[in-house]
Amino acid sequence: MATNRTLTMIKPDAVKAGHIGAILNQINEAGFRIVALKLTQLTQASAEQFYAVHHERPFFGELVEFMTSGPIVAAILEKDNAVADFRTLIGATNPAEAAEGTIRAKYAKSIGENAVHGSDSDENAAIEGNFHFAGCEQY
Repeated sequence: MATNRTLTMIKPDAVKAGHIGAILNQINEAGFRIVALKLTQLTQASAEQFYAVHHERPFFGELVEFMTSGPIVAAILEKDNAVADFRTLIGATNPAEAAEGTIRAKYAKSIGENAVHGSDSDENAAIEGNFHFAGCEQY
C-alpha cells in the first residue's frame, strides 16, 4: 500500500544557484504539503550513512563529495501517492531525458548535479524522512 509521504532534498547545486524558492513553489503547486523542512549541511559521515546503499558503486565517493559541498534543503512532503507522484514531478535523473516542465529539466545541470533527490520507495521515504527529522519535527 502506498504511503502519503516522501522525502526530497534540494541538492547543493540548486541551493547555490538560488532555486530553493522556485523548486518549493513547484512542489506546492503540484499539490504536495510540506510537513517538515530544514536548511542543513550533510557531513562526510552523514552523507556516507544516507547513501550507504551505494557504497560499492563507482560513483559513491563523488556523490558524497558533492552532497557535502554545500547546504541542502531537506523536506518531507505529503500527498496521496507521494513517492510516485514526486518522482514524476522531478523527472529523470539525467536532465537531458527529463520531461519538459519537471524540476530536473528546469534546474539540473547534469546527471551528477541533478538539483533534487526524491525517495524511490515508500520504505525508503520513511527511512530517509526519519534520517533528517525527529518525530517532533514532522507535522
